[in-house]
Amino acid sequence: MPPTPRTLPALRTAVSRCKACDLYLHATQAVPGSGPRSASIVFIGEQPGNDEDLQGLPFVGPAGKLLDRALGEAGIDRTAVYVTNVVKHFKFEERGKRRIHKKPNTAEIAACRPWLEAEISLIKPRIIVCLGATAAQSLLGSAYRLTRDHGKFTSHAWAPYVSATIHPSAVLRAPDEEQRHQQYQSLVADLKLVKRKLLEGHA
Repeated sequence: MPPTPRTLPALRTAVSRCKACDLYLHATQAVPGSGPRSASIVFIGEQPGNDEDLQGLPFVGPAGKLLDRALGEAGIDRTAVYVTNVVKHFKFEERGKRRIHKKPNTAEIAACRPWLEAEISLIKPRIIVCLGATAAQSLLGSAYRLTRDHGKFTSHAWAPYVSATIHPSAVLRAPDEEQRHQQYQSLVADLKLVKRKLLEGHA
């Protein structure tokens, strides 16, 4: 469980020892969130990927690099945001020498929720942005539909504004260049709405 008193370094240490579900048995290490405690925006993805599992940092693989590029286009300072995941261990299945992402189940998401809640309670962001349907539904309920509601803002107990957009990995998985371009532009457009909402708060 999250430590008391709660600091980000203490949380990171505690997360690394978590055995609340069985995912720790196969993952290389836990991957806590990363970024400044003063962040106004928190981005929440589903879970670490292969690169994140090996490096112990969130959003450092191909999807993370694409997110960095999209944030830059939207005018959001990557170093000023906090990035984390709903689930802190990489869930995968092995295919030959490759480890293929596998969606976490409800019990695994629930086991990790205290860590996510502890991160949010420390940072107290103005805006939370869920990346992908798993993160969005974990915060906004199973009825949330990313295709219908992405880019819209709602209030939440954890932050004044919560929104959701496509996960960068979904852009990378698009079947052809045209669809990748369209989905990337949709991601950037949603991030620009986040930037605008942030500026409203400072006006």
